[in-house]
Amino acid sequence: MGDWRRRHRDGTAPDEPPREGQDSGPAGPGDARDEGAGEPAGAPRRPARRGSFLRELPVILVAALVLSLLIKSFLVQAFYIPSGSMEETLAVGDRVFVNKLATRFGEVERGDIVVFRDPADWLPDVQEPEGAGRLGDALRDGLEFVGLAPSASGDDLIKRVIGVGGDTVACCDAEGRVTVNGVPLDEEGYLFPGNEPSASPFEVEVPEGYLWVMGDHREESLDSRAHTGEPGGGFLPEDDVVGRAFVVVWPFDRFKGLTRPDTFDQAGLSGD
Repeated sequence: MGDWRRRHRDGTAPDEPPREGQDSGPAGPGDARDEGAGEPAGAPRRPARRGSFLRELPVILVAALVLSLLIKSFLVQAFYIPSGSMEETLAVGDRVFVNKLATRFGEVERGDIVVFRDPADWLPDVQEPEGAGRLGDALRDGLEFVGLAPSASGDDLIKRVIGVGGDTVACCDAEGRVTVNGVPLDEEGYLFPGNEPSASPFEVEVPEGYLWVMGDHREESLDSRAHTGEPGGGFLPEDDVVGRAFVVVWPFDRFKGLTRPDTFDQAGLSGD
């Protein structure tokens, strides 16, 4: 009768070894089998060390900067609109996002609004945003480099593609319209109110691999028409296109998508 009283709570006799999977007794000073061993039952766990986040913060920042730089280089980049040559589609001070993949792996199409490099100095006197002091300018340049701030460089211009390689672009027909391969364009949807399609008549054949570009504010745009007498004939090399603008993101009250006008989908425009 006394034997069963002396049995352990696990059901084993005093001289019996512990059953498999059962604890053999209280943890000793060096026994770390259980998490929190050696602490009173119900004691709160120790909080994570505060220094761990500070050690990880530089890694997080570097990863974010690298990711931003990759996005800017290969996917999307922000640009600042410095002039009124694309009004009212784009206003001075607008920020737009440019899709680089659209032109890197696809063809530039008529009606696209494109950002392109300006090695020929079409607009040498582009006004950049006012400086914010040496520190502010350095910060802006750094954010611009990694793609977190819009590019305000005078080396980047933005226009609408009117003709692509092989097209004949002319102005004006009997009704004063721009024509592409003899097909007149209905430009009321994007042409600046009160502007003529072109104050000066022209007719050009766009070489393969080049583009004919014009601003929507024709009276304020020094576009392809203004450079026909210069080297290159006013044609834009497709290789100089950075990407296609697809949305205005700032200011918020001007947020909108930038789509290709329906007039560029006309039958016969491509000579079909």
